[in-house]
Amino acid sequence: MSAKLHKGFTLIELLIVIAVLGILAVAVLSAINPIEQINRSKDTGSRSDAEQLISAIDRYYATGGFYPWQVGADEVDTSVAWTEVTATTPTDGTAAPAGAILTKLSQAGTGELKTSFTNRISATTYNGLFIFNDGDPGSSTYVCFLTKSASFKAEAKTRCTTVGALPSDLEDARGNVCVGTAADTYYSCLP
Repeated sequence: MSAKLHKGFTLIELLIVIAVLGILAVAVLSAINPIEQINRSKDTGSRSDAEQLISAIDRYYATGGFYPWQVGADEVDTSVAWTEVTATTPTDGTAAPAGAILTKLSQAGTGELKTSFTNRISATTYNGLFIFNDGDPGSSTYVCFLTKSASFKAEAKTRCTTVGALPSDLEDARGNVCVGTAADTYYSCLP
């Protein structure tokens, strides 16, 4: 009699391999934390968009001698309160959307920003951008966004709460503008 050799895996061996692969998959997923990675990519996109918006505002000011939220160069007040940038965020004294900040900066205005960019950042599903300038001579214009990821939150919290880390012109009537109204919410403000 000859012995038959069976090739293949037993059911128990397969179950053990599947269990080990499952444990490894859980370990890898918890290590890379996909939700945190998605939030970090959203924050990185918001930061990039904020930088583009600041550049467009600076170019608009350099070209025209006034900010897009002002009606003209003869307007003395250069401040803009904590204002969310939307498709209809108006300039002072001008009806939106014809006088909207994004309209002035887009192809319909000076062409500083592409219309596709302005449509994207003004969509209701987008993490909003906020403009702030206290109006004092020499003050910077800030564009801020609410942080979503833990790493951006920690960076914004450090900047917002460390004495001397926050520029003095990044305050309004409510105080430090980069601290959100809800607990543990912080805005990342550029520049």
